[in-house]
Amino acid sequence: MQKSDVGNKESGKIWIRKPCPATRDGLIVNIVHTAAEYQPKSLRFLNVAFDSTGDAFIAGDHQGNIYVFDLIGNKFTLVQRTNQASTALAFNLHRKSEFLVALADYSIKCFDTVTKELVSWMSGHESSIFSISVHASGRYAITTSSDTAQLWDLDTFQRKRKLNISQSVGIQKVFFLPFSNTILSCFKDNSIFAWECDALVCKYQLPPPPVESDLKYKVFAVTRDGRILAAGGKSNHLHLWCLETQQLFRIIQLPTKIRSIRHIEFIPDSFDAGSNQILGVLGQDGIMRFINIQNCKLLFDIGTLDEGICTSVISPNGRYITSIMENGSLNVYSVQVLTQELNKPPPPLVKVIEDLSKKTGPGHLKVRVIGGKVQRPRKAKDCKTTTTILRNMMDADLENKENDLPKGLCKKSLQTLLRGYGEYPTKYRMFIWRSLLQLPENYSAFNSLLDKGTHYAFLNIHEKYPIKSRKLLRILQRTMSALAHWSAIFGDTPYLPLLAFPFVKLFQNNQLVCFEVIATLLINWCQHWFEYFPNPPVNILSMIENLLAHHDKELLQHYMNCGVTAQLYAWPLLETVFSEVLTREEWLRVFDSVFSNHPSFLLMIVVAYNICCKAPLLNCNLKDDFEYFFHHRNNLDIMVVIQEAYRLMLCTPVDIHPETMLDDFVPLTKSQYPVFNKYPKFIVNYQTQELERIRNDELEYLKERQAVHEMEAEIRRQKDEDEVWYQKQQLLREAENKRRDILLEEEKKLIEQRDRLLAVKRDLKLKEIQLLNASRKRFLWNQLDQREMELRRLDDEIHRKISLRDEEVATTAKEVELQRLEIEVQRRLLEQQLAKNEEIATQEMKEDLNNYRRKIDLEERRFHKAVERNECHSLETQKLVEETLANAEQACIDTDWQIQVLLKRQFDEAERKEHYEEIAKLLRDNRARELDALNALKGLEIKKGKEDEEDPLQSSHSVAALCNRIRRKCFNFDTDDYQQNQDEHFERLQELKAKSPLKLVPSAVLPEGHLNYIPGIDPETHFSLDRKREELEKKEHELMSEIRRLRYKHAQQARQRYRIPPFRQPDDADLLIT
Repeated sequence: MQKSDVGNKESGKIWIRKPCPATRDGLIVNIVHTAAEYQPKSLRFLNVAFDSTGDAFIAGDHQGNIYVFDLIGNKFTLVQRTNQASTALAFNLHRKSEFLVALADYSIKCFDTVTKELVSWMSGHESSIFSISVHASGRYAITTSSDTAQLWDLDTFQRKRKLNISQSVGIQKVFFLPFSNTILSCFKDNSIFAWECDALVCKYQLPPPPVESDLKYKVFAVTRDGRILAAGGKSNHLHLWCLETQQLFRIIQLPTKIRSIRHIEFIPDSFDAGSNQILGVLGQDGIMRFINIQNCKLLFDIGTLDEGICTSVISPNGRYITSIMENGSLNVYSVQVLTQELNKPPPPLVKVIEDLSKKTGPGHLKVRVIGGKVQRPRKAKDCKTTTTILRNMMDADLENKENDLPKGLCKKSLQTLLRGYGEYPTKYRMFIWRSLLQLPENYSAFNSLLDKGTHYAFLNIHEKYPIKSRKLLRILQRTMSALAHWSAIFGDTPYLPLLAFPFVKLFQNNQLVCFEVIATLLINWCQHWFEYFPNPPVNILSMIENLLAHHDKELLQHYMNCGVTAQLYAWPLLETVFSEVLTREEWLRVFDSVFSNHPSFLLMIVVAYNICCKAPLLNCNLKDDFEYFFHHRNNLDIMVVIQEAYRLMLCTPVDIHPETMLDDFVPLTKSQYPVFNKYPKFIVNYQTQELERIRNDELEYLKERQAVHEMEAEIRRQKDEDEVWYQKQQLLREAENKRRDILLEEEKKLIEQRDRLLAVKRDLKLKEIQLLNASRKRFLWNQLDQREMELRRLDDEIHRKISLRDEEVATTAKEVELQRLEIEVQRRLLEQQLAKNEEIATQEMKEDLNNYRRKIDLEERRFHKAVERNECHSLETQKLVEETLANAEQACIDTDWQIQVLLKRQFDEAERKEHYEEIAKLLRDNRARELDALNALKGLEIKKGKEDEEDPLQSSHSVAALCNRIRRKCFNFDTDDYQQNQDEHFERLQELKAKSPLKLVPSAVLPEGHLNYIPGIDPETHFSLDRKREELEKKEHELMSEIRRLRYKHAQQARQRYRIPPFRQPDDADLLIT
């Protein structure tokens, strides 16, 4: 690595000796700027920008010094001192010596590197400018700051447009797409818009990135073809967008040690047609890594952790990388050296082992020079030492390789055969051609070219070249499209179909061989044809003119006198490869010799053709005659032309011989076709853009013309409709007039008919009056007859009603008598049923009482036995038992009687409510029956008349008295027995509680009927029980108090006997339950 110090020099050399960068880092030179002696630190470089060629760049430091570094000329020059730091640079303007610099005072200045003068001064920004993007033509520039972006015209240095944005959004970057009129604007909210440069109309907007990605875009890079956009930010993820489909097609995750991306840029490659594959990514650690975006492999990197990189710029030709280091110096790297390991061809798979033992005789004592090492053969024992010439085997191998062909053929033998017969056998010609041209037959590569479809340049090839055979036309179109997809220049070459047509016709059954033959012809025999594109190859035509001047000065002088140049007497033959001036057989013979010799032989054929046609050419004086001659067939022996070409190949001096200027034959590479880029790219690209623009304009014109045609058709249709409408209106008016005349005539006829109708109506009225008089008289007679018949009918109805009333009265009397008998029967049945129920209830109650008494007696006997057994226990056990019994007795008594009282009250209330409802229901039913009977009797009384009025009333009173008696009998029960039984049951219960305090029977064990209900007794009897319940409860409380006092007295005696501490005697108030 060499180090160069700019110092205070205004010019000088960048390096002293030719740099030899190491493969490890690829560093060519390190450039520093040391300040004056009184300043302790070196000046820091801030910005770098390459020119359009990529062989020179400018750099500015923080004091405003701007230098131009010419890497080809090995020199640097101080071109300007701005006295303030630069924030952005641009060096690819359409005037090559001018550059733009954005300064810290928000202004933009344009300087000239040759005159070192200020060209223009532009202002308009209100914040620091951090980016300058120049259009591919170099005539427009976009300057970007954080709040605005402005478009400038570099011819007039005037501002054309200004893009304002709110501060809440902010601008990240605005720049031109390479070789395009599209402007891409990127904002801080991840929105990206594409604008048309001329009209500034939004073409499209990229969709937002995925929701799961939190990447905020900060840096951007675009491939040279403008198809892929790479975006990164504060993350280790890279987003790749396809600008043609406006879709995110890949997300690349970088190593985890990269936390944020500071800068990204693609490496241009002249062999990838602008679809760059290598992307440089500068991370926060200062190391710039270069990755392949297709296979996502890390290829190489520059910079280290100790010497980090701030930013980097890659030259447009892809040869150099200039990086601004963290210490402020510049590092220039060689991309070729960095990618040397990647571009190495793979080692050969086949290794040849030669047996040299058979070549150790006297005649084979040679030294083999292989890979720079000399191997001396052993001397045979029976041979003397002989002196031999040392021959380099590599030269011999080259000669053999040149003469050896695949399939076991020898080029020298074929040339000898061709010299002897003048042509190759027709049967084996195609095979020989394929062997001579060494066609690789790359099926996959050719199919990939065909899969791209028809090139837009050959869509209308049938209009320019109307070929009768549709098959030949289709093959020609496919072959031309494949060539155009292989290299862009072939889509813009107008004579290519003429050059390729004879091969297409010859190899129409094998399109792959046809394509590879034409490609081999273009690479070898059409060398340097496209260097002056779109003009004819002036260099090739100059070679032909020099050959003609040396071999036939008279003919050349005649051409000069007639104003005929090589473009007229040589170029028509070359661009059509003699297909216009030769027959099929003659053309095949010529190309037998062309393919068998050096590529310069084709030029010799052109010169030989002119020399052999010297006699008729000297007779031509007009350009039209010459043009006709070289575009039509002539009477000529082609073998003479070929022999003349061989003679010219041998006798032409070396200084003008085309063989020294043209390269040797190089076959097509296998698996993939070589890149063909030997042409002025900017012209082809410009022509491509212009053709694309013209095609777009044509499409727009066709659309507009279609719209105009549609409009004209619509106007004609509207006009026809209007004319038809006017004709219909005219016919309608004529029909209306006819109808009006008809209506007038009809009205006259109608008036006459009305007069006749009135006369007829008058006669009819008179007749109607007469008929009405006659019908009125007839109606009166009919009315009289009907009145008489109605009177007779009413009399019959009166008699019938009287008879029906008498029958109804008799029937009603019978029904009342039957109802009375039914009620009497029901009353008797009810009395019998009540008596039976009373007897059954009495029996059941007696049985229950007897069972309960037996049960109580049994329990008393058991209790007394238990007490007797317990008395036999020890004194301590008796003491504990008595205390336990006393406590348990007290708790059981309190709890049991509380439960009994609560349950008893609740059950009494529910039972009382139920009895009340049953009584009310019975009363309502009885009263309803009484009312029915009274209503029936009253109806009967009304029908019988006033004389029978008293009897029905007496009968009704008797019925009411009968009902009352039944009701009293139903509700009047003798409760004395029940009350007596209830008192006995209660007293028995109290005795049981007094005798057995440990086994108190809860009220829940007793049947409900024993407490407050006796089956068979109507609920009305509870009215008397409620009145005595209070007295019973009072007696019960008194008995319970007496029992407690006795038990307390017994417990005190036991404590005094066993000396147990006394406890508080419970009061009666505590034991009472209210």
